[in-house]
Amino acid sequence: MADDKILRDVYEVLESRRDSPIDSYTSNIMKDSDKKAEDKILEKIAEECGETLIASKNDENLVYESVDLIFHTLLLLAYKGVEFDEILEEFERRRK
Repeated sequence: MADDKILRDVYEVLESRRDSPIDSYTSNIMKDSDKKAEDKILEKIAEECGETLIASKNDENLVYESVDLIFHTLLLLAYKGVEFDEILEEFERRRK
């Protein structure tokens, strides 16, 4: 799938796992008290950022690690209640 629909679909799953938790990685990371859940997500973003940097320097797995970073960033945004369209609108604003 080579369009933005996949990102919207992923985001909708993240929102669903936030609002109706199941036994899944994304539900579990968002389950704890607000501060602890947010800290866990931020720690994952920091970890994935480091892995992306190393992948870039080593010229290997850059796409894989970058998608992990993007996924966890989207997880944070969904957790904080940001609407997906807000993200797209900000990209559009910056494009002008």
